[in-house]
Amino acid sequence: MPNLEDIRAFAEVVASGGLSRAGTRLGMSKSMISRRLARLEAELGAPLLARTTRGMSLTEAGADFRPYAERMIAEFDSGRDALSRQGEATGRLRLATPLSFGTTHLAPVLAELALRNPRLEINASYSDRRVDVVGEGFDAAIRLGTLADSSLIARRISPIRAVLVASPAYLARRGTPRSPAALAEHEVIPHGEAVWQFRRDGRTTTFHPRGRFTADSGAAELAGVVAGLGIAAMPSFLAGPAVRRGEIVTLLDDYEIPALGLYVLRPPPAEPVPHKIRVLTDIMLEHFGGDDWDKCPRRA
Repeated sequence: MPNLEDIRAFAEVVASGGLSRAGTRLGMSKSMISRRLARLEAELGAPLLARTTRGMSLTEAGADFRPYAERMIAEFDSGRDALSRQGEATGRLRLATPLSFGTTHLAPVLAELALRNPRLEINASYSDRRVDVVGEGFDAAIRLGTLADSSLIARRISPIRAVLVASPAYLARRGTPRSPAALAEHEVIPHGEAVWQFRRDGRTTTFHPRGRFTADSGAAELAGVVAGLGIAAMPSFLAGPAVRRGEIVTLLDDYEIPALGLYVLRPPPAEPVPHKIRVLTDIMLEHFGGDDWDKCPRRA
């Protein structure tokens, strides 16, 4: 009888388009994936994949077998999840997380999740790159910000508040802005193409930041602010420690910067929720669902 993990290897190779990506998804070497495929083909007595110098493609037998393979894997995973739903989570949780938030705040929470669930394997990828959750084989992703329309299922955990900050040295050199309009006279550190919004007395002011120092990492932007390169809008959880140390100060505290969100995203269907995603969501709510986890001291 074919081994289920050999069938899973076949399905992953087909879904990802190659041995290397399938190995990354499954946490196996390319050679191990190849051995599993060969063993499955020998067991079934038919070649499932045609191997060429340009890659792999399904044979007629492989195309016929694929839906059965996917159904077997889905049924097994659902059955295992049903058995474990009342206890600890099992299986493998492949998770995409933002770099700055992931390393500073989420990593200890994932370690606690692993301690609570000894049979759960956690594979976290830390990057500020916007990953393709389904295409890259992730079970879930942690996202900060606003969500684009997609077929992914989203669970909002908490708001992500932002503050406007600069270093005392920069302000001593360039002066302190007293309104959003005054930012046009200052050096600013933008985050990609994001715009800055400020609310006061029911009115919203929008500012389009442009600057000579840019980065795709919140930690790198914070380093630029501390060094005195300019003014930045950044999450409270990232700016807070530097504010407490006196390295930077908050600005325009009488204006509100609209909050973004912290989300757990996962592929459909909406129900049933896999047990490993449920325990991930629960521990996220436990640690980040309150109102004060990311509080940042204010200093005019």
